[in-house]
Amino acid sequence: MSLIIQKFGGTSVATPEARKSVRHKIEEAVERGDTVVVTVSAMGRNGAPYATDTLLGLADNDKDPIMKSNMDLLMSCGEIISAVTLAEELKKDGYETTVLTGGQAGIITNDDFGDARIIDFRPENMKKYIKEGKLVIVTGFQGMTEDGRVTTLGRGGSDTSASALGVALDADMVEIYTDVEGIMTADPGVVPDARILDFVTYDEVCNLATQGAKVIHPRAVELAKTKNIPLRVASTFSDARGTIIKERDDSMRERLITGITALSGIVQLYIKNEVGDQKRFSELLVDIADEGISLDFINICPREAVFTVKEEDSDRAQEIIRESGFPYSVVGDCCKVSEVGANIQGVPGVMAKIMTALTKEGIEVLQTSDSYTTIWCLIRNKDKDKAVRTLHALFKEEENKTEG
Repeated sequence: MSLIIQKFGGTSVATPEARKSVRHKIEEAVERGDTVVVTVSAMGRNGAPYATDTLLGLADNDKDPIMKSNMDLLMSCGEIISAVTLAEELKKDGYETTVLTGGQAGIITNDDFGDARIIDFRPENMKKYIKEGKLVIVTGFQGMTEDGRVTTLGRGGSDTSASALGVALDADMVEIYTDVEGIMTADPGVVPDARILDFVTYDEVCNLATQGAKVIHPRAVELAKTKNIPLRVASTFSDARGTIIKERDDSMRERLITGITALSGIVQLYIKNEVGDQKRFSELLVDIADEGISLDFINICPREAVFTVKEEDSDRAQEIIRESGFPYSVVGDCCKVSEVGANIQGVPGVMAKIMTALTKEGIEVLQTSDSYTTIWCLIRNKDKDKAVRTLHALFKEEENKTEG
């Protein structure tokens, strides 16, 4: 018998028909003999009556913004509605259910309202109800401060809730159910022959998620990794196996690139340091950091530096550079294309293949960077889709050669 955490996203609980599929997934696991703990998101997406963004709109007031603590209390209502509604439907199916808020389930956070971080797990309440044979349903996306105030965990917070419950209960598996059948090699809207991955590593999926792939929140993955709890991303509305996220093993050995994703809204800044005054250069970087502006694609030499910032930070970054007196140039409307794969470390020629393929397609590469699992290419946004398709085709061909 296994202990399974099942998380169901907003589209999975949005309608009675969708919740019927949710109940089927729960019943399947129970019939296998598993102990199941369920966590749910708010119903639907923006525009739906109880979706988080809809609730936010109820208190939207630019002249007198609502207190962050009150906003968290308001936003927590969506998950409570979902949990109670599902619990009542499961009762009709013969299940004895208990609904707990995130705080009641023992998720303790700091008081950074709107984007709280989990600082402790106190699962005694959950364990008591599980021991009594109850089907426990926990509201996702939320926790509680030490002094009992409701907090929310930021975007993707229900994924984080699921992993937190898994860690707190030493679960055997965390299952993330959504409206897609798994994690794909690329965005199928851009790459029609993108395929669902059977397995990915924790590190690979974190890189994919932070670089634009809308798969699972990185915090959820990082939490599960702390106890080596596998995650499964699958569809509520399909019997497809989905994608398993776990530590690297032999099942992933032959795959060079796991997935390709792209992130827009990037500006490249090139600064000349003609006198080579590194002290002034260092002071400039400190001034930028003091404004809370994060730099990426950083290359610094004695007489020049090039880096990128998010589009929304570009004007302020340029203002700081102008005030410093350094001459600079700007390339706007850029995109970062990421090639993610746990096996690229130490493999010669990967960057050469990427550059050759992109150059052949007339795509200018403005900058590159790499880590042990990822290669990044900065290009112009107009070339984004072409670059993703080109690189996906390249590594699909490489994989076919390996398999052949």
